[in-house]
Amino acid sequence: MKDELKPKHYEVMRAKHPMFIEAVESLGKAMRDCGPLDEKTLLLIQLGAAATLHSEGSVLSHTRRAMAAGASLDEIYHALMGLTSTIGFPTVAAAMAWVRKNFENE
Repeated sequence: MKDELKPKHYEVMRAKHPMFIEAVESLGKAMRDCGPLDEKTLLLIQLGAAATLHSEGSVLSHTRRAMAAGASLDEIYHALMGLTSTIGFPTVAAAMAWVRKNFENE
């Protein structure tokens, strides 16, 4: 992951716990390298998981990274809307609002 896409909290964790973050990054690389899905698709899946967990920071991080991997805002919103029957409208609406607030004017 490019450094400019990483949240400040992640960088603080890296500074305080470098071996832990190295292991997390190695796991992520192994996951990406072991299968047929492209990076954008994997990030959209992770975005869905972040929305399910009601994690605003993770939703924003995965949105930023998915967009860097080529996803459009329309694809981000569609991925989130696809979760409605699984996680419910209020959770999807919240995730979409976080994305809209942070990415609509870019």
